[in-house]
Amino acid sequence: MNLRLKSILAIIIGTAIMGFGINAFNIPNNLAEGGITGISIIIKLLLPAVDQGIVYFLLNIPLFILGWKVLGRAAFIYTIIGTVSLSVFLSLFEGTLALPLNDKLLASLYAGVAVGAGLGIIFRYGGTTGGVDIIARLLQKHFGISMGRTLFFGDILVIGASLIYLSVESAMYTLVAVFVAARVIDFFQDGAYAGKALTIISNHAQEIADQILAVGRGVTLLSGRGAFSGEEKDVVYVVVSRNEIVRFKSIVQEVDPHAFVIVNDVHEVLGEGFTFDENKQPLRD
Repeated sequence: MNLRLKSILAIIIGTAIMGFGINAFNIPNNLAEGGITGISIIIKLLLPAVDQGIVYFLLNIPLFILGWKVLGRAAFIYTIIGTVSLSVFLSLFEGTLALPLNDKLLASLYAGVAVGAGLGIIFRYGGTTGGVDIIARLLQKHFGISMGRTLFFGDILVIGASLIYLSVESAMYTLVAVFVAARVIDFFQDGAYAGKALTIISNHAQEIADQILAVGRGVTLLSGRGAFSGEEKDVVYVVVSRNEIVRFKSIVQEVDPHAFVIVNDVHEVLGEGFTFDENKQPLRD
């Protein structure tokens, strides 16, 4: 079992952000939420005297059994930490940080960003907050399905149930909030070191590679063969940061205006030039 203090602190910070967002934006603006959190909000609004944090924790107990069997010991402990922390922050912030807004759309955007940022941090450091999060992590692990996507579809089901106390308008704004949250979660999951990958097919591949190496970026030359011509040629592959893309496209154009260039989004980049320097030491922000 490998527990890290950094991960535990990040999970606690993530649950604090999430607990703040729910109490500041969701509840005072009559917005629901998805998953077990949404069910606890429904119970809270139907029975105002109950403590939402306690309700949330009790609803998660059956899912802890699933988590114990399938997540592994370290991930399960992180889940317990996340669930207990969120329960504490839901109770701690309840009724003290309400920010009712006249603009429902603005409220839903703030709610989505706050909940998504909190969950994104929690997921990035290996935790969950129980409930549907456990199912989402399992689907990501075994089937590669985005956690944000799983949570979004799970949220739709709970939001449908929330129509017992929400107006249709509020339910629609809630959908905006959970959609934004799903996108923010995926942003955190994809990683902070995002970039662009250039695949360059040219008769001047070595010259292009030399120009790129001269400005400090590593290059990989791949062997390729034209399907129609049968001609063997090198293919240049390089990953750059987003703010470098124009510069490197210009280099290619100067060397070979007729080069075939493919630019792809890269969601996470690890290694020299991005997370490590040339001496294999971690880069500091």
